[in-house]
Amino acid sequence: MSEDCTHTDTIRKVTPSARGCEECLKSGNWWVHLRICRSCGHVGCCDDSPNKHATAHFHATGHPIIEGYDPPEGWGWCYVDEVFLDLGDDTTPQDGPIPRFI
Repeated sequence: MSEDCTHTDTIRKVTPSARGCEECLKSGNWWVHLRICRSCGHVGCCDDSPNKHATAHFHATGHPIIEGYDPPEGWGWCYVDEVFLDLGDDTTPQDGPIPRFI
């Protein structure tokens, strides 16, 4: 973990909220990459995606840390401290196949 992040105590083992970006699946939109909230398990799309649902989730909830989730990549990002985190083996397994759009 990074010594520059003051929010590592918020990292939890979580269950993914969806098999893809939760909001994009509901609205029929597409995404580029997925991120999972390590506070609650919300799966949202990255900032390279048109709707940026992972960042929107952070702004709505204040949950600070996401994990690269497409596939689980071993890194995290703290929105508050603006630092990357090395999650090592503490990754969230995908809950079945993830649809591909890009």
